[in-house]
Amino acid sequence: MITANPATRSEPRGDDVLFSVLGPVRAWRAGAELPLGPRQQRLVLAALLARAGRPVSLTELVALLWEEDPPRSAANAVHRYVGLLRRLLEPGLPMRAPGRWLVRQGGGYLMRVGPDQLDLLAFRASLRRARAAVSAGDTQEAVSCFGAALEQWQGRCAADLDAVVGDHPLFSALEFEYVAAVTEAADAALCSAAPPSVLQAVRQAAQRHPLDERLQARLMLLLASDCRQAEALLMYRRVSTVLREELGTEPGAELRAAHEYVLRGSAEDSPPSPAAPRTSDTAVRRGTASRTGTGIAVRPGLTVEEEPRTPPALYPVPAQLPADLPCFTGREHALKQALDLAGETSGALPVLAIDGMPGVGKTALAVHLAHRVALRFPDGQLFADLGGFTSGRGPSDPGAVLYGFLEALGLPRWRIPETTDSRAALFRTVLATRRVLVVLDNALDVEQVRPLLPGASQCMVVITSRRRLSGLAAALGARLTGLDVPSATEAIRCFLQRVGTARPDADVGAVEEIVELCGRLPLALSIVAARVLGRPDQPLSRTAAELAAAGEGLDGFSDDDRGNDLRAVLSWSYRTLGPDAARIFRQLPAHRTAEFGTGELAAAAGLSLQAATAALGELVRSRLLTSARGDRYGAHRLVIAYAAELDRGARQRPAGVPRANARRATEHVEVVRPGRDDARIMTAA
Repeated sequence: MITANPATRSEPRGDDVLFSVLGPVRAWRAGAELPLGPRQQRLVLAALLARAGRPVSLTELVALLWEEDPPRSAANAVHRYVGLLRRLLEPGLPMRAPGRWLVRQGGGYLMRVGPDQLDLLAFRASLRRARAAVSAGDTQEAVSCFGAALEQWQGRCAADLDAVVGDHPLFSALEFEYVAAVTEAADAALCSAAPPSVLQAVRQAAQRHPLDERLQARLMLLLASDCRQAEALLMYRRVSTVLREELGTEPGAELRAAHEYVLRGSAEDSPPSPAAPRTSDTAVRRGTASRTGTGIAVRPGLTVEEEPRTPPALYPVPAQLPADLPCFTGREHALKQALDLAGETSGALPVLAIDGMPGVGKTALAVHLAHRVALRFPDGQLFADLGGFTSGRGPSDPGAVLYGFLEALGLPRWRIPETTDSRAALFRTVLATRRVLVVLDNALDVEQVRPLLPGASQCMVVITSRRRLSGLAAALGARLTGLDVPSATEAIRCFLQRVGTARPDADVGAVEEIVELCGRLPLALSIVAARVLGRPDQPLSRTAAELAAAGEGLDGFSDDDRGNDLRAVLSWSYRTLGPDAARIFRQLPAHRTAEFGTGELAAAAGLSLQAATAALGELVRSRLLTSARGDRYGAHRLVIAYAAELDRGARQRPAGVPRANARRATEHVEVVRPGRDDARIMTAA
């Protein structure tokens, strides 16, 4: 742990440099505090420390130092401040030498520090241990680790520069981390035998954030658990007055619930009569009684440590995740990547965007992952199908999705604003101090997703889309994961788990043939597996023969559920294509090769090379094609089969027959893309 004054540590090494940013910006070398220079130089150091081992761009530093009016020499000034800091941290460092601590990276600078050198990283390390203890059910250890984490905070981040950094996103994000940690510490303490242990930390946080009702509610409960009901009730009156005077509003559901809880406890804990002496702390320690959240209750045979204690539910905790697949297998690499992201405490919002072709199992992976990490998000899990690629209702409006989320989080309808932007701002405010997992399934594009993202780093977002959401990576550092079809081994295991490995006819040859005819596509495998389960007396070899007899078409993968029919699922991607991309797509089967070149596709579709290149990019983004090498492209065999059906339908349609009477797969469809006024794309032949 980084102590408040590292100069007090014994036997400092000559090259030992320690930093503090959770409070005034300070630095020590070999136990002696360093003079950090003028305000702007300290600002540069504060930004590097607040980013905690990740680079800060030169543009960010210039904007921080001079806001909207930087001088022409701004970049040179930043370089000069960095050079002075380097030599301050490492005396004798030659000019322009990279140095050990402060290094150039990309278009900015990075401070190389670890938990032993920086209080912010020490705070996050203790926080990880605390959350692990909560997940393991060890509330005593959790409270201890939360306490160690909160001890690192000696005031607001960069407190000596507060007038400059107060509302800057780089530093306000750390304040969100602090408030979230205090809130979690209070919850853990209320479920343990030692609520007062974090009382002072919660009190300080509540003073810094007098309008944060969640913090105020936790402080009331902690006061009551420490037998300070009168102080808790007085605090409620004071907070109510502040809310009315500052915001013109009454206390919300969380504060009211805490107030009622304290009132009930105070009534139950009325002074005893002389004939019945008050239960003593000694009785509590001996196990003949136990403290509740607001008083003393006799519980023979239980010690305080044994008694489970749960604070009142101050707000709804949504649990909206769909059921996990009982037979989920494979995807180990994607799962590991996602679990690593969920465990990060970098200060940035963790966003995982999963993309892939239709039917490849994006939703199954997202839901499975969400169930794996749900315990890390005790304030709830939100789920929405954004309808980006479905028939009928079309893509969901982000404002409507936000309305549902805010209702699920406990806001009354009258508090939910009318506009999408206002709802998005309120959504970020509500989640600023909560740990919530948000799963956005079947997204159309980045613009649909952007309003639905929390602003706090303790939350996490998992998104699925058929399109590569590169804009999220550029703007938020989102982790992009592309799903391909599973390996043959994984596909066989998946199919056998669905149909039951105990089938007497589950011979390897028949299963391998079925998997191969399905192209290892999870949706196709699930459709065939459902058919097998519905015909328990039919051998798997006959199912394989039926699929083989269906040839190159998709009739072997039809389903009574229109939403799961492979042909329908592919059509939802096709219907989003522009005319050129749709024309090229229908030309694919004519080439009868595994790969396609830009030139040959352009010639077959009668398009210029430039127009064909743009159309192929659209097909790749829609995941109907994949980039192979150079200007070569490939497609899944079932996607090619669907394109062949479209081509046959277009060629066989008699002249003069209205499009509305054509085959379902080649209907005339008019798609209106959200956010593009009256941009209608005709996707038929």
